[in-house]
Amino acid sequence: MNLDKLRTRFPNEKSCRHFFESIIWRHGRICPHCQCQKSYFICGDSARPGLYECARCKRQFSVTTKTPMHSTKLALWKWLLMMYYIVNSSKGVSSVVLAKWVGISQKSAWKVGHAIREMMDPGDEAVPALSGIVELDEKYVGGKPRYEKGVKHKRGKGTAKQCVLVSVERNGPVRATPVASDKIAELSPQLDRFVDKKAHLMTDENHSYHSIGKRYAAHDWVNHSQKEYARGDVHNNTAESFSAILERAKQGVFHYLSNQHLRRYLHEIGFRWDHRIPELKFTKKGELKIVMRPMPVIKMIRSLLFRAQGRQLRRSANGGFVCLEPL
Repeated sequence: MNLDKLRTRFPNEKSCRHFFESIIWRHGRICPHCQCQKSYFICGDSARPGLYECARCKRQFSVTTKTPMHSTKLALWKWLLMMYYIVNSSKGVSSVVLAKWVGISQKSAWKVGHAIREMMDPGDEAVPALSGIVELDEKYVGGKPRYEKGVKHKRGKGTAKQCVLVSVERNGPVRATPVASDKIAELSPQLDRFVDKKAHLMTDENHSYHSIGKRYAAHDWVNHSQKEYARGDVHNNTAESFSAILERAKQGVFHYLSNQHLRRYLHEIGFRWDHRIPELKFTKKGELKIVMRPMPVIKMIRSLLFRAQGRQLRRSANGGFVCLEPL
């Protein structure tokens, strides 16, 4: 769907609001304050569009109440447009560029971008554990460049860079989370959250995985230090592909990913990774190959809005924002 088709489908603010309501309130309109399912539409010259009053608690609300769009002054069309740009991009969109495209300030675009990333968080309860063949890798984000005025800086371990654990189900979803280090005590709890015990782990030669792998159905690894990157079907190249996308998003779009907000950038990249469809394609040699294609953009936006209810970002006193705990 290109921008012309998007504007044709949503020609005005009313159509955008009905679209948001049909997804966020897909099981019927519900009061976000007391969860009552009976409410009244408020009409009149002084009432803003899309405003309702709860029959039980008598508090007013709209489709954006107690979501990352809470108390927004922006038109829903602009929210929809920014969702379109972010989910339809390959490596993300910076707040500077997003502000120019949508016609808002950079500060507003920065806050809206993080609000959308907050909706991209899959959560732990609603998402099944990774199963089958699961590849693991660590990615180090941030710090000084490797080469600076003739000085070669260390890579990854032994630096102040933030460590990120990447867990990928082969031809399936990904879970990426910041960890303090690549030690067993740090990696093990995260893998318990994300990976099924019946999974077949594939990693590099990191010794932490040797101990962790004993608690899973099987564990194979390749030795990168000996330039072994694949041994038949044994490799963790899929996990390293996600790490490469993260690196390109940092270098080419955001330039700097702070530890404070890194989790949300991981949600954004993981969201686009998860919303791909495997397709079979013949190579030039006539062999079948699995190619991952992005889902239709409107389906990705629907999936994004499914997660909106109960998640909130509010402006802080110093101009940043704080995340309120989900309901």
